[in-house]
Parts: sequence; structure tokens; C-alpha cells
Amino acid sequence: MRRIVTVLAGALALASCALAGRTAPPATEVYALRYGTLSRFPVSALIADADTARRLDIALMIWAIRRPDGHTVLVDAGFYRDRFMQRWKPADYVRPDSAVRAIGLRPEEITDIIVSHVHWDHMDGVDLFPNATIWIQRAEYEHHVGEAGQVRDRAVDSLDAAMLASLRRAGRVRLLEGDSAEVLPGIRVYTGGRHTWASQYAGVETAQGTVILASDNVYLYENLEHGVPIAQTLDRASNLAAQARMRRLAGSPRLIVPGHDPAVFARFPSPARGVARIE
Repeated sequence: MRRIVTVLAGALALASCALAGRTAPPATEVYALRYGTLSRFPVSALIADADTARRLDIALMIWAIRRPDGHTVLVDAGFYRDRFMQRWKPADYVRPDSAVRAIGLRPEEITDIIVSHVHWDHMDGVDLFPNATIWIQRAEYEHHVGEAGQVRDRAVDSLDAAMLASLRRAGRVRLLEGDSAEVLPGIRVYTGGRHTWASQYAGVETAQGTVILASDNVYLYENLEHGVPIAQTLDRASNLAAQARMRRLAGSPRLIVPGHDPAVFARFPSPARGVARIE
């Protein structure tokens, strides 16, 4: 009996040594990438019932997910068309297909783009990434975009509606069927934020826990920290319920990333200015 125990102990020791010497498998990485700023933006357009005199230089962001299986995923794709550039005049602007180069990616390496909703500053840039499959909620697409690419709801710009319909005809658009839909293993999308008709947010499994990329379903940390709905929502109660759900889903409250808060880059200052690794 003693000999058996000794042999087992030796085997366990060898296994421990082997594990100690083995290189850890690569982990999924999540980044916020800042591609511009809208200066002196009214906070009352972000936070329900906020003081109309308050202004904030808000961050324009997209989010990148680097996976060990070769998929490189964006959540949202920013904007670049001249119509929006002339109207909004963003400061410190970098075109989204150039912004991804800050983490060593080329636009053609993006395999998938999750579109949180149809607004111009989140969807306009999807055609900058020529090899990406576009993932959007069926209800969001069909509510806003007609079969010929016409606008069904003014929340979507006419240029973007036509562009998205063209990509769908080319077989590059995948329509997601409702809440808690899996895009890829370890990446799931959730509805209910009600920023637009069927806006969605993403949950990404990482070594640190689930990261929630809220996009505009939560504009600022202030929404979360004070339990205040976003100003631009179809249903305030639903938006608050979505925020509560994000807290349950996230590995930690700090892993919930709002859509336009410049404080993201102070809370996650690495690796560089305008790039925040969420960990």
C-alpha cells in the first residue's frame, strides 16, 4: 500500500512540474479604441433629466475582441462618411479602419462586426472592413431598413440603410434572433436596453470574467453609478432593467464599459493613449 501511495505521489509531482512548465494558452483580449471626440456635448442628451447646462467632451469608441481562435471581432465600427464629418466635426479624429492599427490589426483582418444599433456613429463604418461578417438583431434591421435599402425609421441614416442592405445582398449580414444569442463561443449578445428598437450589448468571456460592452445602452459610468436611465431610450424602465442585468452578467462592475465615457481611458490607462485594454 505504501508503495502505491509513493508511486501516486511521484506521478502527481511529475504532472505538477509538467503543468508548471507549460505555456499558458492565449486568452481573449478586449480593447476600447478611441477614434475621436465630440466636444462640449450636452450631458442632458446622455443622462435622463440632467442639467441642460452641463457639457462633456465625449469619447467616440469602437471595441475590439482578439480571440485565440483567429477571430478578430469589433463591436461597432464608428463613422467616416463626409455627411457626418461635416455635421459633427469630431476632434482628434482617426478613421476607424486606421484606429484598429493601434493594436496591430489591419482592416482586412477583422472577421466579424457586432452592430449594437443602427445609429450613424456606430454603424456607418462597417464597410471599411472588407472581410467582416456583420451581426445585427433581425428586429433592429427589419424595423429600420426596407428590402430595397430604404429607411423605415429615421433612427437610421439613408446612406447607412442603403449600405447595410447592399452588404446583406452580398451575403455578409447575419441577423440575430433575439436575446442571449451566441455570436461565437464566449461572445453573446443581449437585448432589452431599448436605446433603439432592438439595440443590443455584448458579453465577452475573458480570464478576468465577463466583460460587458454596453455601447449606447449605457452612455456614461454615471448612468450605472447613480442608477439613472440614458436620455435617449424608448423605455426608461427597460433601460434600468438592462443596467441591472449587466451588473449580474459582468464578472465585476468595473468590467461594464459604457459607450461614450472618456473616463474609460483613465480607468484602463494601458497600453497607450486612446487604447484601453479592459481587464
